[in-house]
Amino acid sequence: MKHIPLYITALAAAAIFAASCSRTPSWKVKGTVQGAENSSMVLEGAGAIGWYPLDTIMIGSDGAFEFSREAAGHPDIYRLSLNDKYIYLPIDSIESLTLSANASSFDTSYKLSGSTAAEIITNVDHKLMQSALTKGTLATTGDSLLKRELAQMMLQEPSGIVAYYIINKSIGGIPVFDPENRSDLRVIGAVANAYDRDRPNDPRTEQLKNIYLLHRASMPYYTSTDTIVASTVAFPDLKLWDNKGRQHDLAQVAHNNKVVLLNFTAYTAKESPAINLEFNKIYEQYRSKGLEIYQVAIDDDEYQWKQSANNLPWITVYNPPTEPQNLINFNVRALPTTFIIVNGDLVDRADQVGNLPVKLSKYLK
Repeated sequence: MKHIPLYITALAAAAIFAASCSRTPSWKVKGTVQGAENSSMVLEGAGAIGWYPLDTIMIGSDGAFEFSREAAGHPDIYRLSLNDKYIYLPIDSIESLTLSANASSFDTSYKLSGSTAAEIITNVDHKLMQSALTKGTLATTGDSLLKRELAQMMLQEPSGIVAYYIINKSIGGIPVFDPENRSDLRVIGAVANAYDRDRPNDPRTEQLKNIYLLHRASMPYYTSTDTIVASTVAFPDLKLWDNKGRQHDLAQVAHNNKVVLLNFTAYTAKESPAINLEFNKIYEQYRSKGLEIYQVAIDDDEYQWKQSANNLPWITVYNPPTEPQNLINFNVRALPTTFIIVNGDLVDRADQVGNLPVKLSKYLK
């Protein structure tokens, strides 16, 4: 018998141990999609202004597929896209999920297993889709009994991935839990509070807190009981640079002025000149009474923004579209979006520029 020297055995063991320690944690999905042989799906991630492609997943001649991704370190939602149909994947850490689907009914009759969250979310999606097909989108999003059932699911583990998924779920572009609805906002606040308590370093925590706080501020007759841990935060931090290379801190601007209009816009949008014309009228009317405008440009063409900014009398700063975190923090889902900050507190949101004069008249007399 040939003996392996002890020091070689020790080195080999050390190498195996080091390799196992250096492996990056990952999650994986495998399964079959019948009727989609020799084709592909797209794995997508969620960003501030929509879903974006992460990878192309090839489907074999037998309909089978398998892929893995590095774990993000926090709960997240991904989705598989096939012919404009979607299956959502809840990933908390290092799950191994199994999917069985058919191309013709990809988003309606699939089976997703491998974790409790995957099974619950599959059930939620099927329930919502069936309700929407039977009663319609508006009736589904307004169904108080259905939303009570969903709220109970969330509150079983309010800092879990299921709660995060349901809070952000929309049907036909309409949120199931609408932050403009007082009852829905309380549920959002409960989830935000749980994330703030249990997952303070999770990037989704700030998103949830900001959704709650930004809408609570504009909710009539909210009380001190409608709060979460984050209630001392007036608005998210925002420090951006203007076309002259000067940095503008929104908190400092709010401190220096009685009222600040915070506007997220795109200068390259066709309606931008008309919107800025309205802003100019407002600025001329209220500037002497303590108004400042902090306008954030989300444009691909930074040069065009700089040229336009030269002609504007208020603060205009640039946020590259490749850096969406500020949009996430302020829950900006469409451009333009405008917030009203009064005496350092975010008090209102105005998606229509035409409503601003009436809203401002309450604060600038």
